[in-house]
Amino acid sequence: MLDACAELLDEAGYEALSTTRIAERAGVAIGSVYQFFPDKRAITQELTRRNVEEFVRRVDRRFLEEDYRGWWEAVDVIIDIYVDMHRTVSGFKSLHFGDVVDLNLLDSDSDNNTVIAGRLRGLFLKEFGLADSAALDLAVLVGVEAGDAVLKLAFRRDPDGDPEIIDAAKHLIRGFLSRQLKSWSPH
Repeated sequence: MLDACAELLDEAGYEALSTTRIAERAGVAIGSVYQFFPDKRAITQELTRRNVEEFVRRVDRRFLEEDYRGWWEAVDVIIDIYVDMHRTVSGFKSLHFGDVVDLNLLDSDSDNNTVIAGRLRGLFLKEFGLADSAALDLAVLVGVEAGDAVLKLAFRRDPDGDPEIIDAAKHLIRGFLSRQLKSWSPH
């Protein structure tokens, strides 16, 4: 059902999505949809959770498989993973991290980008030994918000993501975080 939802989102967008269309695409009875999801918002919420988990899994995997000289290289990898998922994961380009549907789709108390920032902050603390602080929280949150906005621009200008704007997003976020974290490397 989630895969059917993702396909339909990519084809027609959230407004045209319905539980009936999802059931038809998934080849299940409408009652089966309602057994698990009360409405289309609940289905897109679960799809968003799946996408976020896949994003974090991919980031974790890359962090385990590769060595980085510092967090600044990790920023590029995180953006590359986001761009790849936008290009290859059904439903991701329509939902991103759920903000298209609801800013609080992932957590009723925090907006979606705050949830993502928290997950990335945890990775930075674990992988790079950055000092845990309110300043780090704010820096990562602003970096996520800025990156989200600029990457959306890249995909509005080019369905595959404008390479110059993607590169600009990397420079913007690295530059901002380097000033906030005081640990910039010229590489």
